Amino acid sequence: MSQIALQSMTGFGKANGHFNDKKISIEVRSLNSKGLDLNLKIPSSYRDLETPIRKLVTEKLLRGKMDLGIYIESQQHQLAGLINEQVATAYFEKLKSLNTTWGTNTQDYLALVLRMPDVLTSQYEELSEEETEFILSLVVEGCSQLEKFRRQEGLSLAKDLTANLDAIQQELLAIVPFEQERVAQVRERIQKGLASIDESRVDVNRLEQEMIYYVEKLDISEEKQRLQQHLTYFTETLNQDASGKKLGFIAQEMGREINTLGSKCNHSEIQRRVVVMKDHLEKIKEQVLNAL
Repeated sequence: MSQIALQSMTGFGKANGHFNDKKISIEVRSLNSKGLDLNLKIPSSYRDLETPIRKLVTEKLLRGKMDLGIYIESQQHQLAGLINEQVATAYFEKLKSLNTTWGTNTQDYLALVLRMPDVLTSQYEELSEEETEFILSLVVEGCSQLEKFRRQEGLSLAKDLTANLDAIQQELLAIVPFEQERVAQVRERIQKGLASIDESRVDVNRLEQEMIYYVEKLDISEEKQRLQQHLTYFTETLNQDASGKKLGFIAQEMGREINTLGSKCNHSEIQRRVVVMKDHLEKIKEQVLNAL
């Protein structure tokens, strides 16, 4: 299993670091998705980094429903410079005056003042090149940690997929002895049917054509061969990077062959084996949905 390249789309990655007085954390979570669906939760001071962050995540993680958050814990007062004290004081004095005039009991002026326009400002220092590089390096590290998690989950996913593939393989092999029994039953039915026919009224050439058509219609050797090829191809594809979509296509082709086997076999035990194959194939299809 060490050679398996398959990755799960489910994962979590985290990276921490310090820049000047800031402790910065990056968290990345991923779930399965047909494409890349990235949701960013970043401080306003880093809003200019949204485009390069999206580019980095797309290049490293390819696909999945992503949530990436950047969290800052400052060792200094974070509100410094963010409250316009002159405007806040003017609002406070006016509200206090109105409160006295109206004779109300409201005294929670701070909550009221902070909701007033222009009290809270969004004036941040321009990001330096050094801080930009630091943040982006943390994003790369967080994505790398998530990718590592994905590979570990991929090993478990590949193990489950392989178990279901092996189960289908065993059912395919188990069909062989019943094929001989099936051919004998078909031959017996044909012979009984022919015995009841008045040979003088039979078009021999037409009868031969019908017999050939009937035999070909019941033959399942091609379906078995193609299903075997799909099983082998599926196993080989597990060793390829970002193979989830391809595995889904192969599983669809496996389903077509299994369905055809069931419709052509005309034998109760073979049909029972086909039902078991379908059950394992459904499990494969569900598991492949979470494969990158």
